[in-house]
Amino acid sequence: METLNSSGARRVPWNKGRLTGQKPPLKLWEIWAIRTRLQMSSNARELAMFNLAIDSKLRACDLTRLQVQDVYMGGHVIVRATFMQQKTHRPLQFEITEQTRQSVSAWISARGLKPADYLFPSRLHASAHVSTRQYARIIHRWVASIGLDDTAYGTHTMRRTKASLIYRRTKNLRAVQLLLGRTKIESTVRYLGIEVDDALEMAEQTEV
Repeated sequence: METLNSSGARRVPWNKGRLTGQKPPLKLWEIWAIRTRLQMSSNARELAMFNLAIDSKLRACDLTRLQVQDVYMGGHVIVRATFMQQKTHRPLQFEITEQTRQSVSAWISARGLKPADYLFPSRLHASAHVSTRQYARIIHRWVASIGLDDTAYGTHTMRRTKASLIYRRTKNLRAVQLLLGRTKIESTVRYLGIEVDDALEMAEQTEV
């Protein structure tokens, strides 16, 4: 719905022409397709960003603020890290898998980053680290590179991806709640959108 601004001119809604609502997680084959493209292009920065975004399950505002010292100690990338979430002011622990550790370590080495440096420094002078808007644009590029409609995906796609895969494999909602740092089971259910998906799955497996 269009409205009028203070000058009387028509103001076009920010989301006009865009798909809104919950952003879907990536499927396993989509993860590997994007990862392979980044590996083939030797894009150390984006490969590290992609892998860490999936493992950490951090919001965009937190992922972009990560410093080297948050994930790298004693000359190597740590197996488990803890980061204070900007939105909730609560610490969130996350695992860093072997392939992610390798890609993050390669990026730190290639860029010559120091402990206090941002892990993903911005290429723009106006910002010390990649902004959430820049990060969103990078995600759109990843998605489009494998033929998906990039308007259907966003930063929460990356946050939801591994959590959704874990839920599909284990059905352990409490574990997913902890991994996402959410305080309520109900909000975790809504965030994953699992009620509808599970209902459809059960319906598909039931013959009458």
